Amino acid sequence: MFKVTPNPPVKDTASPTPPTSPYASLDSKKLNDAAERALDHYLGPPTAENMATPYQPNRLYMVNPASDTESLLVDACETLGSATVMLNEFASMFEGSRRKTLQGIAQVVMVAELAVNQVLDKLVPTE
Repeated sequence: MFKVTPNPPVKDTASPTPPTSPYASLDSKKLNDAAERALDHYLGPPTAENMATPYQPNRLYMVNPASDTESLLVDACETLGSATVMLNEFASMFEGSRRKTLQGIAQVVMVAELAVNQVLDKLVPTE
């Protein structure tokens, strides 16, 4: 069986790109350069230009930095206890899945209160 093979490509000597260049024209070189810049911008290492601004906390309700740890833990424990009571009272106004959702949230808050109490007990033993 005779297989027809195509003729090898003819080298164009008038082309401004070298024969080993992957670019068919100067426009494709420009497109490749633009793609490289975009990839470097989005996937390259972070630079000062594309880094986010540092987080600045809102100072409106800032805790006094001079407060001692025990006072902060006591306040957190009391706040969590109050939140548990409010959630349970609010849950009593509903029925069904909404009530169970509010009771679940109240239970999560109560667990946080227990954790804060445990830390407080380790920090300031009552015995």
